[in-house]
Amino acid sequence: MTVMAHADDAELWVGGTLALCAAQGSVVRIAVPSHPEPRAAEAAAGAAVLGANLHLIEEPRAASLRDLLFDVRPEVVLTHPLRDVHAEHRAIAEALLAAIPDVVIATGHPRRVYTTDTYNGLTLDGPVPAHTVVDVSGTWSTKLQALAAHGSQPVAEHFGPMAEALAELWGRRIGVTRAENFVPVPVLGRIPGATAI
Repeated sequence: MTVMAHADDAELWVGGTLALCAAQGSVVRIAVPSHPEPRAAEAAAGAAVLGANLHLIEEPRAASLRDLLFDVRPEVVLTHPLRDVHAEHRAIAEALLAAIPDVVIATGHPRRVYTTDTYNGLTLDGPVPAHTVVDVSGTWSTKLQALAAHGSQPVAEHFGPMAEALAELWGRRIGVTRAENFVPVPVLGRIPGATAI
């Protein structure tokens, strides 16, 4: 499940990974605050392209996110960097982080939380660190199609070229055409384990 600030954020920052998860049979959910038209219709169209279910959040605060997490009990949650350069990205990521402990204690979910990339890979603290890089070469066209559903936004002029540059950079770092990067967030002091090195 992704918890993002804007109608197009899931497509922009994690669209390739969400499409990959959906193609592998995972139930994919996108949670974003409600937006007026045409953004709401664009969010629904983009989610449909990715194979995701869309949840519109009326009040993107910790209490409503806690309720959503209790209802959905996702295995993995993706959100914006906690020190994102965009204030609305930081706000929803902080609200999510505040909601998680009670839900994890009561349900054991989510088991993993990751932050995504951001504008040109830079947070208020500097570059997004390389950590968990997912090959999205095979789902790149699906991501672009989902991003194109957001016609009210400057996709061709701004967001599309930035997404392309970031995906190519992360892809070069792992030897593939395109990739998306994720950074684990400790959940009650735990981070995702590895089965081998």
